[in-house]
Amino acid sequence: MRQIINFVLRYKNFLLYLFLLIIALALTVQSHSYHRSKYFNSSNWLTGNIYETTSNITTYFGLGEENKKLVEENKRLRNLLFNQKKEDSLLLDTTNITYKVIASQVIKNSYSLPRNYITIKKGSAQGIKPDMGVITANGILGIVENTSKNFATVQSILNTKSRINAKIKNTNHYGSLIWDTKDYNTVQLADIERLVPVKIGDTIVTGASSSIFPENIPIGVIRNFDLNNSQSSYSIDIKLFNNMAAVKSIYIIENIQREEIIELEAKTNNDSQ
Repeated sequence: MRQIINFVLRYKNFLLYLFLLIIALALTVQSHSYHRSKYFNSSNWLTGNIYETTSNITTYFGLGEENKKLVEENKRLRNLLFNQKKEDSLLLDTTNITYKVIASQVIKNSYSLPRNYITIKKGSAQGIKPDMGVITANGILGIVENTSKNFATVQSILNTKSRINAKIKNTNHYGSLIWDTKDYNTVQLADIERLVPVKIGDTIVTGASSSIFPENIPIGVIRNFDLNNSQSSYSIDIKLFNNMAAVKSIYIIENIQREEIIELEAKTNNDSQ
C-alpha cells in the first residue's frame, strides 16, 4: 500500500495530466461530430484490420480442405458432363458412352526423359486399372499403365511410346498425338493429310476413335506446322494446355463399357479373317 502511495506522490503531476487529457478527449469526441466520426472510423479501421488478418490466417490453414472440396466438386461435375446424353446439350462426349471419374493427386512426375511416367495416389483398392485415361482441369495427361494397391503409374503423353487419337476441334480430321522429346510443353500431331486446312491457333482435342478418353477433351493449340519429308501429311507442333512440369490435381477416367467394346471389336476382327 505504501508503495502505491509513493508511486502516486512521485508521479502525481503526470497522472493528473493524463487524467485531464482523457477527460478533454472524451468531451471533444462527445461535443463535436467530426471528431466523433474520426474516432469511430479509426476504431472500425483497427477492428476491421484485425478481423481481416484473422480471416486470412483461418483461410490459409483451411486451403487444404477447400482444395479437396473443389476437387470433389470438379469430379462430380465431370461425371455429369461426360455422361449427359447427346441430345441434351453441347458435350465433351458425343458417343453416349458411360464414364466414371475418380479424383487423385500426383506424387511423382518426370518430364525430361524420353519415356516419362507419373505416379498417382490411387491404386487398385480405389478402383484404378490399367488403360484408364488421366486428365487435369486443363487437358489430358496420359494413360494408367500399372497399379499397386494404393498407387498407380501413368504413361505420360511425354513418352515416345504414347500414341493417342486426336483431332482438330470441330472437324473430323484425326491424327495421332506423339512426342519428339524436344520440349516438355510441346507434342506433335501426326497423320493429318496435306489437303486438310490447318492454321496456327487451332485447338486440338481428343478424337472419337479412343476407347480410353471421351471425345473433345482439350489438349492444346497449334504452335506451328509443316509438311513432312513424304509431303503427304503435316508435321504439327501442339502447345499443351497443361504445364507438364507442375501437375498436381488429376482425374482418372474409366470407360465403363470399354471391355464390351474391345470384345466386340476382337470378335469382328476374328470373323473377318
